Formats: sequence, structure tokens, C-alpha cells
Amino acid sequence: MSLAHVTLPSRDVERTASFFEKTLGYARRPVPDDSPVDVVWLDIGNGQEMHIIFIDRFVVLPHESEFGRHTAVLYPAAEFPALKERLTAEGAELIAPRRPTPFERFFFREPVNGYVFEVIDDKSAAGR
Repeated sequence: MSLAHVTLPSRDVERTASFFEKTLGYARRPVPDDSPVDVVWLDIGNGQEMHIIFIDRFVVLPHESEFGRHTAVLYPAAEFPALKERLTAEGAELIAPRRPTPFERFFFREPVNGYVFEVIDDKSAAGR
């Protein structure tokens, strides 16, 4: 069994979707015409999607951190430097891990909502 999609609420759907398109390279997918709220669906690979939906007055809780709620993605370590450049150019905050691991990884806080993401070397899938 795998995830079909993850849903991220946002007060600014377009800015959130644009951030993920420009930094992680996620592509937009068609959305149903009958959605009662503003929504963007992003293809995040392997048949999985990220749905960004409008929630008025949405605020990320302060528990977004390495040892709190965060989303982890796999990414080639050789491409970390370029990814970090794109992330900071788009306003993300890079966060060093607090716990050492035998594989390369880092965290970032996305600038629109404050979600925290962990980026893990995709060659270390067994070490997660």
C-alpha cells in the first residue's frame, strides 16, 4: 500500500504551489471542476500527489520541526547544492539536522505557510 496524496492547507494556494514547482520540480495535475475551494494538485512522482487547498485563516502549528510534524522527501544527494540554492532563492529557511545520521539530509521551512520538510538522500532509502 502506498499514499495516494497528501493534502496541505494554505491561505495562498497559488504561492504555495508555485514554490513547490520552482524548487522541487513538481508539476500540476488537472483538478475537478466542481471543487468548492481553490485547489492545486501537484504530481510528486510514483503516482502520488500533493493537494494544496485553500483554508481561510489557516496557520501552521508551532510543532513543525525535526522532532515534530514534518514531511520527508527523497532526493539525489548530488543535487542537494542546486536544490538548496533554489530553496533559498524562493525564501525557504534551511535547517541543519539536530540528529546525526549515516546518510545525508537537511530540513527546510517553506516560506508561505511554514511547513517543515526533510530532504533525504534517495540512495539511503533503507536508512530512513
